[in-house]
Amino acid sequence: MSFVNLVSGGLDSTLIGVMAKQEHIDQFPLFIDYGQRAASREWATCQAVHKDLGLPEPTKMDLSGFGRVIISGLTNAELDVKNEAFTPGRNLMFLLMGSAYAYQLGVSSVAIGLLAEQFSLFPDQRPPFLAQAEAAIEAAMGRRIKVLTPLIEFGKADVVRLANKLDLSGTYSCHTGDSQPCGHCIACLEFQFNEGE
Repeated sequence: MSFVNLVSGGLDSTLIGVMAKQEHIDQFPLFIDYGQRAASREWATCQAVHKDLGLPEPTKMDLSGFGRVIISGLTNAELDVKNEAFTPGRNLMFLLMGSAYAYQLGVSSVAIGLLAEQFSLFPDQRPPFLAQAEAAIEAAMGRRIKVLTPLIEFGKADVVRLANKLDLSGTYSCHTGDSQPCGHCIACLEFQFNEGE
């Protein structure tokens, strides 16, 4: 088995890579710059953490024009990074680009680091979307590319516990791209909530 891993330099996607390495599963990390505010820091972190952990070197796909046209709190600093975080089409784009890369590589699946449905804020994070996206990709490509969600039974607290157990460090998960986590975005708030458990 082998898969394309959609990576961001964050904890979730890095954990998927580490788990695959432990299971000796071939992986092809793909970083997508969709014009997100944190793109430069995420890419630098992604490269560094993959090197430090002995994971395959990530490939970068530049789709930064998406974020210049589809604005949200994740792509435009003038909008609120938390309350205006929904970026329409983002996860569908991730899965389509990851699947196209998988098709080119002759790989049968693509992994995305979504967590359990009760933690999903947006429609493109839920199982019905994933099933429909997988069907649409198969119709578009004439080949089934399986959408893998290795963390779909996990909450953020579970991810943090497993990452600590595996001594995983050096990731970056703030949506602002600032050197210090903002403490306000969804990613930062997930960590703060789970530190209190």
